Amino acid sequence: MDVFKDLQFDDPLLNFATVLVAGIIGGEIFARLKLPKVTGWIATGILLRQMMLPGMNTIKDPACLDKFLPYMQFVLGFIAFTVGATLYFHSLKNTGKRVGLLLLGEATITPVIVGLALYFIGPYLVAAESGSVMSNEVAILLAAIAIAGAPGTTVLVVQETRALGILTKTLLTAIGLIDLVAVAAFVFVATFLGTATDNGFEWLIALQSVTIQFGATMVIGLSCAGIAIFLTRTIVSPAFLGPVMVAVVLGAWGFASGFGTSGGILACTFAGIAVTNLRHDLVRSGEAYLQSIGGLLFALFFTFAGMRLDFKLVPLALGLVVLYFLARLIGKIVSAGVSMHLAGVPRSVRHNLGIGLMPHGGVAVGLILLVSSEASGFSPEIQATVNTVGLAALAINQLLGPSATRFAIQRAGEAFKDRPRLLDFLQEQQIAVGLTGDDKEATIRLLATQLYKTSRMKMPEEEFVQQVLQRDAEDTTCLGKGLMIPHAILDEGTEIKGVLGISSEGLKFETPDDHVIHAVLLLATPELERNRHIQVIAAFATAITKDANLAEQLYHARSAAHAYDVLHADDQADLNYFLEDAADRAGLRESELYKDSPPR
Repeated sequence: MDVFKDLQFDDPLLNFATVLVAGIIGGEIFARLKLPKVTGWIATGILLRQMMLPGMNTIKDPACLDKFLPYMQFVLGFIAFTVGATLYFHSLKNTGKRVGLLLLGEATITPVIVGLALYFIGPYLVAAESGSVMSNEVAILLAAIAIAGAPGTTVLVVQETRALGILTKTLLTAIGLIDLVAVAAFVFVATFLGTATDNGFEWLIALQSVTIQFGATMVIGLSCAGIAIFLTRTIVSPAFLGPVMVAVVLGAWGFASGFGTSGGILACTFAGIAVTNLRHDLVRSGEAYLQSIGGLLFALFFTFAGMRLDFKLVPLALGLVVLYFLARLIGKIVSAGVSMHLAGVPRSVRHNLGIGLMPHGGVAVGLILLVSSEASGFSPEIQATVNTVGLAALAINQLLGPSATRFAIQRAGEAFKDRPRLLDFLQEQQIAVGLTGDDKEATIRLLATQLYKTSRMKMPEEEFVQQVLQRDAEDTTCLGKGLMIPHAILDEGTEIKGVLGISSEGLKFETPDDHVIHAVLLLATPELERNRHIQVIAAFATAITKDANLAEQLYHARSAAHAYDVLHADDQADLNYFLEDAADRAGLRESELYKDSPPR
C-alpha cells in the first residue's frame, strides 16, 4: 500500500488527457444539439474549473494553468500562421480598395462604437459585488479585442455552405488581415496604457513601441519562412514539408517571445504571409499535416480557455457581457456597411458583410489571455473584467457567429455556388473596367499582361500576343453589339484561361457592324478545352445579342465586383450555366460564329 501513497495525480500529461477527453465529450454533446463544438469546449472548460481537479485547482490558484501556456502559445501561433497564409497576393487583384476600406473601418469604427458604449453605458451595468470595474482601461482594451475575427470558423462555414462570390471572397481575403489589425491595435493601446505617468499618457512612446515590435517581428517571421523554404528546396524531402511548417511556427514564436504573446502572434502571421506568397504549396502541406490532429489542438485550446473563465462572475457582469456583444455586432455592421458603400460594391455585399463578420475566435482568446497574465501589468480588477466579459461574449459569438455567417452568405445568394460553371475562369481578378483607347493591339497587349499576372502561363507573353493578333487578322473576332473575343488555341495546359476588359465609353475599333467595343474577352484555350471554348463564345454572343439588359449592365459595370456580380448572378443561368447542364443547352453553331473560318 505504500506504493500508492507516493502516487501523484497532478502530472501535466494526466491533466492534458483529462482535459482532452472532457473537451471531446463536451464538444460532441453540443454538436448533437446542433451547436458549435467550440462553444461546447468552452462550456466544458468552465465546468472543469469548478471541479478542482488535482494540479488544476483554478479556484484556489488561477495561475496553475500557466504550466500549459507553451501549448496554448503553439496553437495561437498556428492560428496566426494560417491567418497570415490567407493573404495570398495573387488573389488580391481588384479587391484592394474594398479590403483596404474594410480594414480602415475595422480599425476605427468598430473599436470607437465598442469603446464609447462601454465608457458611457458600462458603468451603469457593473454590479458592486461582481468584482468587475468599468474604467477607461477596460473600455479601451475590450474595444481593441473586439476588432478580432475568427478565420477558422469563417472558413469552415464557407466550406459547409459551398459558397462562392464577392461577399465570400471579401470575407476570406479580409478576415486574416482583420486579426492583424486587431493585434496591432491591441499592442498600441496596451503599450499606451502602460505609459501612464503623472503627466498623462505618452502617445509617442506607444507609437514607437508598436513600430519597433512590428519591424522586429516581421524580420523574425520572414527569416523563419526563408530558412524553411531554403531547406525544402535543398535538403528536406516532400514527406517532411508539414513538420517543417510546424517548426516555422515554433521558431517564429520562440524568437519573438521577448515581445510577449502579441509578438509571437505577429511573427507567426508574417511567417504565414511570406510562405504563402513564396511557396504556396508549403502552406497547404502544413495545414494538411495538422488537419488530422486539428480536433485535438482546438479542443484542448478552447477548453483551457474556458477554464480561465470564472463563470460565477458572468451573471453578475451579464449586463456588460450583453452590452459588449451588441456593441461589437453594431460596430461590425456599421463598419462593413460604410466601407463597402465607399468601395461601391453590390448591395448584397454591403447589407450582409457585417453580419458575416460576427464570429470571434482564437486571436481574441490570445489577447484576453495576454491581459490576464502577470506580465501585463494591469490590476487584478481590470484583468478579471476583461477576462470575464471578453470570454463570455466570445462564447456567445461562437454560439451565434457561425449561424450569422451562414445567414449572410445565403442572404447574399452565394451559398452552394461552388459547382463548376462555364465562366469560373473569370473571377474578379480577371476583370478590368475603365478601358479606353482606339488601338486594338494595345488593348490586347494590356489584357494579356493582366492575364499573365493573374494566371500561370507557360507560353511567353509575346508569343501568345502574336498568336492572338494573327488569329484576329485572319478573321475578325468582333462578334457584334459591342462584343469582341480575341483568342488563341494553345498546345499547353488543361484549363481555359481568360480576362475580361470593359469600356463604358466604348473602344473605337473597326467592326463589321460599326458598333464601338464595350467588352473584350481575351481567351487562352488549350486544345483539350476546345469544346468549352466554343460554349463560352456561343454563350456570350447569344446573351449579349438577345438580352439588352444584360449588355447594358455588363458594359456599364462600375467595378470588377459589379461585372462579376452580373456574370455570376442567378438570373444569368443562360450565360453562366453549370457545366453539368451543358448537354441540355444548345449553343450557337461554330459555323454561325465564324462562317468558314473555325476557331484556332
